Amino acid sequence: MSDNATDPTDPARPGSSGRSDGPHRPDGPACSATGPVADSAADRPAATVTVIVPVHNTRRYLDRSLGSVFTQTLDPHRIEIIAVDDGSTDGSAAWLDEAAASHPRLTVVHQPASGGAGKPRNVGLDHATGDYVFFLDSDDRLGPEALARLVRMAEEHDSDIVYGRIVGAEGRGAPVDLRTTNPRVSVFDSPVYWSLAAYKLFRRSFIERHRLRFVEGRLLAEDLPFGIAALVRAQTISVLADYDCYYLYGRDDDSNASRQDVDWPAYLAYIDTVLTDLAAEVPPGPDRDKLMIRHFHGEILMPFAAPYLARDEAGRRAMREAARPLVDRYLTEGVLAALPPGLRLRAHCLRAGLDAELTAVVQADSAPGSAPTPGPPRIEDGRAYAAYPHFRDPDHPLPDALYDLTPRIAVRQRLIDVQWVGGVLHLRGIATLRAVGADRVELILHRSGAHLRVPATYGPDDTWHAALDPATAAHGEPLADGIWGLKIAVTAYGAGAGPSGPRDAGAATGPSPDAAGTTTVSAALRREAWLVPEGGESATDTAPRVISHGPTGPTVAALFLSSPHRHLHLDLDHDGARRLLGADLRGAAARTRTGRATVDARLTLPGCPVDARLQFVLRDATRCVALRTTVERAAGDRYRARSRLRGGPPGTWRVALRLTAGGLRREIPVQSADGKGPLTLRVP
Repeated sequence: MSDNATDPTDPARPGSSGRSDGPHRPDGPACSATGPVADSAADRPAATVTVIVPVHNTRRYLDRSLGSVFTQTLDPHRIEIIAVDDGSTDGSAAWLDEAAASHPRLTVVHQPASGGAGKPRNVGLDHATGDYVFFLDSDDRLGPEALARLVRMAEEHDSDIVYGRIVGAEGRGAPVDLRTTNPRVSVFDSPVYWSLAAYKLFRRSFIERHRLRFVEGRLLAEDLPFGIAALVRAQTISVLADYDCYYLYGRDDDSNASRQDVDWPAYLAYIDTVLTDLAAEVPPGPDRDKLMIRHFHGEILMPFAAPYLARDEAGRRAMREAARPLVDRYLTEGVLAALPPGLRLRAHCLRAGLDAELTAVVQADSAPGSAPTPGPPRIEDGRAYAAYPHFRDPDHPLPDALYDLTPRIAVRQRLIDVQWVGGVLHLRGIATLRAVGADRVELILHRSGAHLRVPATYGPDDTWHAALDPATAAHGEPLADGIWGLKIAVTAYGAGAGPSGPRDAGAATGPSPDAAGTTTVSAALRREAWLVPEGGESATDTAPRVISHGPTGPTVAALFLSSPHRHLHLDLDHDGARRLLGADLRGAAARTRTGRATVDARLTLPGCPVDARLQFVLRDATRCVALRTTVERAAGDRYRARSRLRGGPPGTWRVALRLTAGGLRREIPVQSADGKGPLTLRVP
């Protein structure tokens, strides 16, 4: 499961989710269209996008939902709105008709209640004329620029489907957290498949070419067949993640379809037909497994929680019997290994017929009143095991692998503050291991195979602080020149383990981390992660500075963030090949009435030693002249250098400022006051 995905299930509600592989709609009562545009489609300009809104008893939300379409920044003449009233009894129909009277791009279709969002969406598709269609639920809303941005993405990249960023509102979570805009993604290597709900932009010709329609008469998961077929058949799927396009709301009256009671055996039988269609589209193998992982998270195992415990034994047996064929058919070893322990145990128990064990697992995290919830994971021999019932219970032989959390444990961390104090770099942050907690934090320096550890203090509130002194960081010796990557290592110990007990700040001993980032120290579990400062470069002092570097004398150090991941690095550059000191050095040259030339310059030199020497030098193609220079130091590492000369070798000279500090020597070119070029001095 991708870190970007949250709950994969976003089941249908009236005006939410759905699909059908073909035009499987049964005949039903006739629909009627109202509004000023109902009979004049041929007279209006062609629409670019049709927004289809199924409506059933959502009067209280229509101002928010339809209002967000009326106020889109996309040219209104490019938007067609089709609202399908599915037998509402709360005044929604009258509201829609009144809105259509004042919004000429809105068509309202009335039909008897059909039992779900599938038929209203299909009716909307039958009426649509836009190049693209977008399905909006009548209790959600769009961001003001959503349609303009989504259509632009589709037009620029010839997209069949465009996902806009979805955000939860009023207590409802987003089904997937899309963080990276990408014009072309695959269902097999991105989180898009974790959101099969309808609220995205589709090319209408793509829908019609593949004869895609929604399942009708279902309140829950009616959009699955549509979403699955669309994603696996699309040539180009795009993601727009840099704008909040769709706001997904929870209803304050708990009337979302996903919150209603369900005939779960019938639901699982329906999911069997859906996954049979998926299996026909995608052959067995790793790609199918990637998709099935989402369905085990969602439709197959989702009912085995509070709904399962709410049934009597006959009801539970019916649910198990409905789910077992799905588990037998699609639970490969790859799928099982990818599930979290709670779902892994459920799937194994269903397949093995371990009914009592299944109930115990479901109770452990679904019914706090019936059994204790799982406690902290158990750490043994460098691995972590979830605290579900029957772990290593001889009366209930369940394999350890079902409980193993180790591959899923990652560092949760924030780097809050990075600053130099003298020549020492101080770093502060918050860190722990997800689901496990932590006992020790260290700073790790990486360079060309070198692996150095710097101890950090670690507090009970998961805060840590490390002081990195480049003059002593290499086991008491100076760090070598070059670029060092900065990581954090977080370690959790089993009971009684650890070199110095919990929250120890010393350097751990033992082997280095393996390729997965795991190191065994006694019973310890260890993870590493790159440090990424909060606020990025704007909040990080990246100006090169002079620091002490042990017996070799001062050197130049600079922090920088790598591209594109923004990982924190430290560059020690004694020879000046990479980092320019005094980048803000600006100056002016003038001549007094008595004929003397003057040079005046200012710059910032962080960390410059008090005994360092600053001196102007003049250079041409072959000559170098050093000038007597007066230097004034001000607050904030600011310096002013001045020089006055009566004469000198004639010619045009480039002006530089030479810094000498122990073995460190740099010549910094002086730029003109306007910063448009190097400062030159002409001597007649």
